[in-house]
Amino acid sequence: MVEAGITVGVAVVGVLSAVSTRLHNRIHELDRRVDNVELRIAENYISKQEFSISLERVESHMIRIENKLDKLIQS
Repeated sequence: MVEAGITVGVAVVGVLSAVSTRLHNRIHELDRRVDNVELRIAENYISKQEFSISLERVESHMIRIENKLDKLIQS
C-alpha cells in the first residue's frame, strides 16, 4: 500500500513538473514575441530625432500659451 502511494506521489510530482515546464516555456515564448513586437514598433514608428523635434514644437507652443495666460492674468 505504501509503495503504491509513493508511486502515485512520484507520478503526480512528475506530471506537475512537466506541466510547469511547459507553461514556463510558453510564457517565455510569449514574452520573447512581445519583446520583438515592442522593438519593431520602436524602430518603425518614430526615431529619437523626430521625437525630439516634435517635443520641441510642443514645448514652444506651451511656452506661447503660458505667456498668453500670464498676460491675461496681469491685465
